Amino acid sequence: MTQTPFPYRDNTAELQGILVTDDATSGRRPGVVLFPDARGIGTHAIACAERLAGLGFAVLVADLYGGGRTAPDVAEAIKLMNELRADEERWRGRAQAAHLALSGHEAVDVMTLAAIGYCFGGTTALELAQTGATLAAVVSFHGGLTSLKPDRAAHIKAKVLVCHGAADALVTMAQLGSFEEHMRRTGVDWQVNVYGGAAHGFTNPELVGAALPNHAYHAAADRRSWAAMLGLFEEVFGLKLR
Repeated sequence: MTQTPFPYRDNTAELQGILVTDDATSGRRPGVVLFPDARGIGTHAIACAERLAGLGFAVLVADLYGGGRTAPDVAEAIKLMNELRADEERWRGRAQAAHLALSGHEAVDVMTLAAIGYCFGGTTALELAQTGATLAAVVSFHGGLTSLKPDRAAHIKAKVLVCHGAADALVTMAQLGSFEEHMRRTGVDWQVNVYGGAAHGFTNPELVGAALPNHAYHAAADRRSWAAMLGLFEEVFGLKLR
């Protein structure tokens, strides 16, 4: 597996993502923009990107904050996340810049692109979809759902999968219900998977023993949500991944 620094930019910042590919795969291949959680690019995001690269994808782990900046702790992560979310134009532009950068790479088939994200990254993937970006699929893992706007949701071209934990205290079932109501007003192909007993961050094994309030790893939900994503990718890309 190869991890390559991947510089790109938006209208406000120089961005430093990481492109993850498998040298065993040649020629153009489907591309996935992976938006990490609020801490920025870290080991969890890289591990997920490597799993996808091993299946034949080119994966850009996107830079949310500029310069490859990451948060050393939860407080800083929340601060950086809230600052970016407060400026919706900059937030959307940052997501669009990652999509544009990956689509222009020589290893990527521009007609087979997806975006996924974890926590704040899941929210960002949904935000990108609402811009009308040309994506075959968008997947949110335990992402926030309140940024969806009915007028902009109608612009979504991708098939959407939301993977949500029923025990998520940070993204409530009420918020999920509101998201579903908004989506029902569109012609978008969407689905929601809810995993019983799964709390916020359920895909991240780094949470085992971390004692982070309202967060927990849930192995079954992690396994099932990954399989659901692969099932969607098989559908939209015509691949056999499992």
